[in-house]
Amino acid sequence: MKYEFGTLQKGEKNLITDVPGVRVGHCTIANGDIQTGVTAVLPHDGDLFHEKCPAACHVINGFGKSAGLMQIEELGAIETPIILTNTLSVGEAFTACVRYMLERNPGIGVTEGTVNPVILECNDGLLSDIRGLHIKEEHVRAAIAAADTDFELGAVGAGRGMSCYWMKGGIGSASRVFDICGERYTLGALVMTNFGSLKDLMIFGDPVGKRLTGGGEVTKGSCIMLLATDAPLSSRQLRRAANRAQSGLARTGGITSGGSGEIAVIFSTANRMKTSEDVWHPVILNDDRLEPVFRSVTETVEEAIIRSMLEAETVTGRDGNTRRSLSEVL
Repeated sequence: MKYEFGTLQKGEKNLITDVPGVRVGHCTIANGDIQTGVTAVLPHDGDLFHEKCPAACHVINGFGKSAGLMQIEELGAIETPIILTNTLSVGEAFTACVRYMLERNPGIGVTEGTVNPVILECNDGLLSDIRGLHIKEEHVRAAIAAADTDFELGAVGAGRGMSCYWMKGGIGSASRVFDICGERYTLGALVMTNFGSLKDLMIFGDPVGKRLTGGGEVTKGSCIMLLATDAPLSSRQLRRAANRAQSGLARTGGITSGGSGEIAVIFSTANRMKTSEDVWHPVILNDDRLEPVFRSVTETVEEAIIRSMLEAETVTGRDGNTRRSLSEVL
């Protein structure tokens, strides 16, 4: 079954890494009752601490334990790799990211300020022994080291133990390219899906979930929506774009229940905020020209959520709990 999402042109790989400089890596643990992992997103290849990316976040529903969002909200910047993992491993991932940054920046905490790791999470406790705290620093470092422009989707990395619409969720991605005032830009999304009731599932406007059976009524969970673009946007404009992630989520049937942690984080690789410069002179798009950006957010989030399910394999984990692949069901 083939679906075509939206109207804009897809990027070359249809991945978030179509945005130049962005790389993604996974470390997957698949061993019986342990079905978990780490996914790392690197905004660019340079010194992130001294060349920060303009950024913003939007908390659609705040039932979550992510770290680093408060400073993004205040300063409008990302200065570390972005780490995705399970809920109870946020602390371990935070420490691992701090150590990674300290090794590369001897001034942190001495001649310069401290560092703000961005750690995003979903609860994979249905399929994985989340109480075992199996994620260690070595897994975070392995995901960062594996970061590349090509990466797998589905039941990999941090998405290994995730469930979506009562089926197997995981990591999904998509991208769009568009022209604004004669310049071509790219926007990509990477999602970690762990939410929803089967009856609500929609694919390209088709109420697929209503025709499928065997799904429970649980709607709570989480969806992390990470967005990247090379369009020159201010943190204020990025916040406006992040708000549109909810439109893509809703197109798949998401209702944002009270027990869900739906969070969008977005950054731009343009206008790097260099700490060595006293005055920044960014180039910023006119607000009246942002319509393709907003449409791209909606389209990529929608497609990335469905791809996270279509690309995922069936997984059996803790206590024999199983989540089937959407591809198998269809």
